[in-house]
Amino acid sequence: MLDINFIRQNKDIVKKGISNKQFDASMVDKVLELDEKRRKLILEIEQLRAKRNKIADEKKFSEEGKIIKEQLKDKEPELDELGKTYLETLQKIPNLPSDKAPVGKNEKDNVEVRKWGVPTKFDFEPKDHLELGKSLGILDFETGAKVTGSQFFFLYGDGALLELALTRYAFEKLSKEGFLPVITPDLAKSRYYLGTGYMPKGDEAQTYTIEGEDLGLIATAEVTLAGSHADEVIPENKLPLKYVGYSHCFRKEAGAYGKYSKGLYRVHEFSKVEMFIYCKPEESGKFHELILKMEEEIYQELGLPYRVVEMCTADLGAMAARKFDVEVWMPGRGDYGEVTSTSNVTDYQARNLNIKFRRKTGETEYLHMLNGTAIVMTRVPLAILENFQQKDGSIKIPEVLQKWMGKEIIKPNLASI
Repeated sequence: MLDINFIRQNKDIVKKGISNKQFDASMVDKVLELDEKRRKLILEIEQLRAKRNKIADEKKFSEEGKIIKEQLKDKEPELDELGKTYLETLQKIPNLPSDKAPVGKNEKDNVEVRKWGVPTKFDFEPKDHLELGKSLGILDFETGAKVTGSQFFFLYGDGALLELALTRYAFEKLSKEGFLPVITPDLAKSRYYLGTGYMPKGDEAQTYTIEGEDLGLIATAEVTLAGSHADEVIPENKLPLKYVGYSHCFRKEAGAYGKYSKGLYRVHEFSKVEMFIYCKPEESGKFHELILKMEEEIYQELGLPYRVVEMCTADLGAMAARKFDVEVWMPGRGDYGEVTSTSNVTDYQARNLNIKFRRKTGETEYLHMLNGTAIVMTRVPLAILENFQQKDGSIKIPEVLQKWMGKEIIKPNLASI
């Protein structure tokens, strides 16, 4: 969340920033009104308590003491309720966009930064990943729907091995860059999946919750990696903390999506390798560039043509101050599709989760947090199947994955054709 002192002193700047994100700027007026009422009530309660204590010290029973007791009986619960409403409203105000983020009204205003590689062309009629997965005997949405429901799937044979190879590749590469490998829980308390700042504007990305428990299935390891240092003060000499986390991810994805969302592109459960960095505020720009660099290196090494797109203010979401997507060429759609994003959320999540660092001078302040997808185990296999398909229906495995796959080619499963 934002610093209330900053909002008080920079009301117009905050309004402009969240308006550029296409959020309701009237929330600023509402939170300031609640803040004023809350501070006034706190002062009244403190004055009443001081009078009550004075009377108690004098060991005198008086009518005034009785009146004060009744007033506090009314005002203290009122403060509790007002405090809850104030905090809920404050948490709805999104992070402010960076001055470097392009201003825009929707995704059409996102800015293409650069491209790498040339879109794949074929001298035969290519298939999409669903056709390929079925003919290869490695991808099965029908059984997923039978056992669990729509948008769930089974992986068999080389499909399962491909996911494991991608995971091992990402862990090895990022470990060499100083990222600590972590396998996180797939469940988190509401404080953490709400505290990371996910506030969709529509019915998207809702959390699967566990009935009767304060637990939800995470949408990304960002949630658990962010929560792992909640309520801590980290010494400056320990920063940056660089993690590469693996988890399963769960998303209801209840919104309506287009024809390009079929198959592996948009599902309810998948695995993902996520980069996460805690750092000093003055270094978050540098580490944002590092995460993007690692993402680009991964897709270059996989040999997948891609483009980098910077999100405009309207497409940043609640928590990001600045955000880049990497979109890979997907022949099945004849266009680029998002496979990773990286966000600098500045101190927004740190304030929600009370994560600070202590400078060598002894002063403490909120640190900055950054996240970025390394590999998502649905859209990347999709892109590999479609870009590396051969005329005979086989798939050439990217060279960097071959040592874990133990082969160079995924051949059609004749029994499944």
